[in-house]
Amino acid sequence: MASENTEANQSAFQRLKVVCVPLLANSFLTPSSTPAVLNLLTELHNILRQLQSSGHAFAPATISYVFFPLSSIFRRNDLSTIPDRLLEKLLSVLAFLADLWWWDMEISAWEQIFMLASAILGGIDRKGKGKERDEETKVAAAHCLWALLRERTVDEDPSEFAQIDRARSKFCSIKQHVQSGKFVPVIGQTLNSLMLSADSPHLPLQRISLKVLSIILKEYLPDSFLPSILPGTVSSMSKVALGSGSSRGWAHGDIVAAALLVMENAIIRTIGDDICAREGAIRSVDHLEDLLDDADRPASSASSIPPPPYATQRTSVWLRGTTSQLHIAINALSPLVKHQTPSALIGLATFSAGVLSATTLTLPQSQPLLLSFLLSLKASSFDRVSSQADASLRRILATSSNSRHHILQVLLQISRDNLSALPRLLLSHADSKVEHVAMVLESVCQLAAPSSDSSLSAISAVSTGVGKLLGPHGGVEKWGWGLLSTLEFANPPIIVTQSSASQLLLESDPTAVHITPFPELTLRHLASRSAYDALERMFRSLGRTAGEQSLFSIEWFVDVGQSGRGKRAVAALWCASRLLEGVGHISLDSPILTATTSRGKRLERFSKDLARRIAESWDGMDDETLQQADPKTGTTDENSLVEHVQGLLTVQALPGTSRGPSANQTHSPVQPLLHRALSLQLLSITAGILESRYLPLLLHVLYPVLRGIVSDTSIVSASALAALNFITICTSYATPANLLLSNFDYALDSVSRRLTRRWLDVDATKVLAVLVRLVGRDVVQKAGDVVEECFDRLDEYHGYEVIVDGLVEVLGEVVKVIEEDEENRLSSESRITSKGPSRVGDSRRLDSFVEWFNHRHDQEPTEPVRDSSYPRESWANKDNHNNEQSEFHEQGGEDPFQESPPTPTQALTTQIVSRSIYFLTHGSPTVRARILLLLARSVPVLPESALLPSVHQAWPFVLNRLADAETFVVSAAAALIAALAEHVGDFMTRRVWDDVWPRFRELLKKLDRADASSALARRTGGSGAVGTESAYTHSHRLYRAIITTMTAAARGVQGQDAENWEVIVLFRRFLHSQAHEELQACARALYIALCENNEDAVWLGLSATLRQVAGTVAFLAEPKWNIGANVTMIFGD
Repeated sequence: MASENTEANQSAFQRLKVVCVPLLANSFLTPSSTPAVLNLLTELHNILRQLQSSGHAFAPATISYVFFPLSSIFRRNDLSTIPDRLLEKLLSVLAFLADLWWWDMEISAWEQIFMLASAILGGIDRKGKGKERDEETKVAAAHCLWALLRERTVDEDPSEFAQIDRARSKFCSIKQHVQSGKFVPVIGQTLNSLMLSADSPHLPLQRISLKVLSIILKEYLPDSFLPSILPGTVSSMSKVALGSGSSRGWAHGDIVAAALLVMENAIIRTIGDDICAREGAIRSVDHLEDLLDDADRPASSASSIPPPPYATQRTSVWLRGTTSQLHIAINALSPLVKHQTPSALIGLATFSAGVLSATTLTLPQSQPLLLSFLLSLKASSFDRVSSQADASLRRILATSSNSRHHILQVLLQISRDNLSALPRLLLSHADSKVEHVAMVLESVCQLAAPSSDSSLSAISAVSTGVGKLLGPHGGVEKWGWGLLSTLEFANPPIIVTQSSASQLLLESDPTAVHITPFPELTLRHLASRSAYDALERMFRSLGRTAGEQSLFSIEWFVDVGQSGRGKRAVAALWCASRLLEGVGHISLDSPILTATTSRGKRLERFSKDLARRIAESWDGMDDETLQQADPKTGTTDENSLVEHVQGLLTVQALPGTSRGPSANQTHSPVQPLLHRALSLQLLSITAGILESRYLPLLLHVLYPVLRGIVSDTSIVSASALAALNFITICTSYATPANLLLSNFDYALDSVSRRLTRRWLDVDATKVLAVLVRLVGRDVVQKAGDVVEECFDRLDEYHGYEVIVDGLVEVLGEVVKVIEEDEENRLSSESRITSKGPSRVGDSRRLDSFVEWFNHRHDQEPTEPVRDSSYPRESWANKDNHNNEQSEFHEQGGEDPFQESPPTPTQALTTQIVSRSIYFLTHGSPTVRARILLLLARSVPVLPESALLPSVHQAWPFVLNRLADAETFVVSAAAALIAALAEHVGDFMTRRVWDDVWPRFRELLKKLDRADASSALARRTGGSGAVGTESAYTHSHRLYRAIITTMTAAARGVQGQDAENWEVIVLFRRFLHSQAHEELQACARALYIALCENNEDAVWLGLSATLRQVAGTVAFLAEPKWNIGANVTMIFGD
């Protein structure tokens, strides 16, 4: 082994000799030798690196051999004459050697190299003056200092037999030499040079300078010297961290972290609790014995030992002055909380935690500031930063920490101060500050729960402290009232949601699940959505942390909310909702519930009482009445300290003239819509807390929710839909329809109680209608009770138009649900008694006519006439047949001609129809139209035996409705006639052609005359224009109803030649290309239906209109109508 080492050393020596000998020969620098020396230094550095990478162990003799030519260059040349590039190479090689030589280097050599590097870094030569070097040279000098100063570990020991305490003893010997009185000026000058270099715009120089500064302040400086350099160090490092001298704005993240580390080391070593207590600047009292020791200590304890040079004694007076200035400097670091890089934020968290834990007694005024840094960083969007701040806070507040009690009190005081500051920040429209305060409070609350990785336990004292803040002795009456005075919500705009009450009445599948979120609210004094979300999270966190202890504050907010409908009441309900969400560990933003901890009995009792209380107070005030309340009658906000006005101020033109409406008047003091929306949120939250135990409360809760769904205001309707969906999920029902069907008796009972003379709600009928629509087809099981309830109330309130209209709407919804179910529809075929010949092309029309003409007198084969003069069967079988028939009837056989008994659905529909026809003559046109539509929907469901008697009885009233003054009533009557013609065509044959068609004919003439003078009529098509431009005029709707009805009659009723010809002639104008597209489509469907009975007549009428046929029908030509394209589509050519 020894021989191998010798050979390796010899080989390395030979390689180094090739460079060192010429380097020594050229140690005196001249302009001609400088390039050669530079090349030799580069080659030497490369050889040293190669040897180190190969694992070569440098012997002290080898290092001394290489160091000799380097030292010769420094001895033989003035330092100021060495070029920067050459000096950089020299220092790089010297730093490499110092890193290897540190273990065996003598103190004198170490001191010389240190002073050389320090002088080059500070630009000082032997005479005290020097030359300012470039940044690269200073970087090399700083690296040389780092190689001399850094502490080594046992693993780095190059000797074969490493000693455990060798590295530590060597480091202590160097440290002792540095702290000697003679070396203090040198280290002081080095510190000054490093601080100047740390402010350089050159990033590598900044990094290595801060790195060297940190190790010097942490390990080498004597304790007595640190108070002298603390102010300068803090000032310089603050500028570096804040990037004050940089044009880039923010300093780099690693630079900020390194500067803060230097400050941390300086502060802890200068005013740390341990050093100040040791020198008598503060008294540390941890036990009772400490008090006795202080009492027994003599008044004058000044030491007789003279202080070392350059020392500053730590006294209480000095400490007060230093800490006050230091607090200002730390406060100046506040902008770093918003730094954009994680490394800077992690550095700030490390600095805050280190200073906070080490200066609990010496720096009490800065504890809230440092804690606020950590709390703000805990809410950072960077996971590393948040985890670092969270871990630091938990370690400080851990049970084993000596500063736990002090910092915990400061933490809870921060929570109180921030809650008290929120009203002022809200009024000043400081969104960023509000968001910051909310995040700080949220971070405090999160400490009460275990960390995300479960490595650190929860701080139970935080939960206790927050519980006291929200409990009976927390002063909620003070800070809560101030908060409610500024938490003013803006009146809601129009809310557009995926589902609405109108959709529930129009869609064909109301049982489909639509995830409906609660509408977003807007605070008047907050423009930022992120600040609003931060406030929500803050209240949830407060409730979650305090637990059941916060029920006192929630009850107080609910009491304020239930005391009125003003803006304070709305804000109180919002605060109560957010706090209750936190206590119950639920969120209205995510309807999918997750498994949570078991909830206490007190919380469940409170939730049940709250749900009943809100349900009972729901009918306390009407929406519309409150919305129209005069804003001047409301109370003004006596706590409005700041008036925030945007835009131009209105100036009075003349004395005595009234000013325009002020900013306060545009915000109504009464906000019933928001009050109801937040009440629905509270009902949903109680459902999330109680879950399956919420079912008995549906007796009280269902009506407010359904009443909100049918509200005319979008925010209440959307909130009610979201509440119904949330309650459905919380009670473990698949759909809202299943929930309502299972609790249908509760809902029907609540509606019935509000349709009595003692307690009458005109919107109760709308609630019943939407209830039927929400349940869907399954409502048939409960429809009997609904129908009985409706007719009982119709008998009682038949003179009240609004109530009658609502009850008839409910009956219509029942029939609509029945009619939409395919199982309830009767199978019926189109009743066309006779059809013309099959369609043929135009080229074969004459051939078909000739074929018919030639065979027109041919006799069709007929069956032989069989009369009753001879028997059709044996006379002997007649008696047997009679006996079999009697036996068949006795055995209960079914008669094929006997109708089956009506189903429950048909019986219910028959009851509705028979008792509804009397309202065809009601004074309200809406009621008349609803009854007609109800009858139309019942036609596909009822058999003829049940339907036709009612139709026959109501037929005169139906005909009178065709002459009704309201267009929608006429359209509804036409829809009923169309349904009857489609399903009972034989019954309607004479009624259509004798009663309906003459009225339609006269109506068409009246509409034609009205369109001629109407301003809405089409004028673009010249004199041949038909109808109106809009599809929403009265005439357009009547045209559509008439054409649709005649189309159904053409398909279902036996046609009459004369009447069919009139229909063909009168409806040709709707095929005009200038008519409305919808009327053209309806007209095409009509003529296609007419072609199924008599295509020749249709062809003749339309061809004559196009002047394709002359003769006796030439008078039908209408050149002003362009119907060619539609005719082509009708005949399919």
